[in-house]
Amino acid sequence: MKFLTPEGLEKIKKELQERKTAKRQEIARRLEEAKSLGDLAENAEYASAKEEQSFNEGKILELEQMIKESVVLDPAQQRKINNNNTIQIGSIIEACQINSKGIQDQIKTFIIVSSQEAQPDIGKISNESPLGMALLGHQKDDIIEVETPSGKARYKIIKIR
Repeated sequence: MKFLTPEGLEKIKKELQERKTAKRQEIARRLEEAKSLGDLAENAEYASAKEEQSFNEGKILELEQMIKESVVLDPAQQRKINNNNTIQIGSIIEACQINSKGIQDQIKTFIIVSSQEAQPDIGKISNESPLGMALLGHQKDDIIEVETPSGKARYKIIKIR
């Protein structure tokens, strides 16, 4: 089971609609053009378009399954229930990394999202990532440790929204 925010669900629905309409039409046009060139056995354009068609149809099935199996978490509703005390999917966290000398670095903001919505470069981290998993369930002022590719990192949770 995957968890999504309402925004994540809308993004997936938009991609699905795009693949079912515009992308299918584009591939159909390419197939027709390739067929008009003649011999399909040695037609690289036709083979390429068929391959793209197969990939697109597979992606459509994947997106439909994702929508069907996902649980949509409304962050605002979750915050009301949780009273912003515990980190969960949809939480916005302000935390600072603590270096090996115990000195706190600048405060960073993270948003816990599903793996489909993750964009680490802008602070949207997956609930399945090492940092995301380490943060889940913790509260303000907790210090967490997480194993990263560059070694262990420690963070102090400053604020949860």
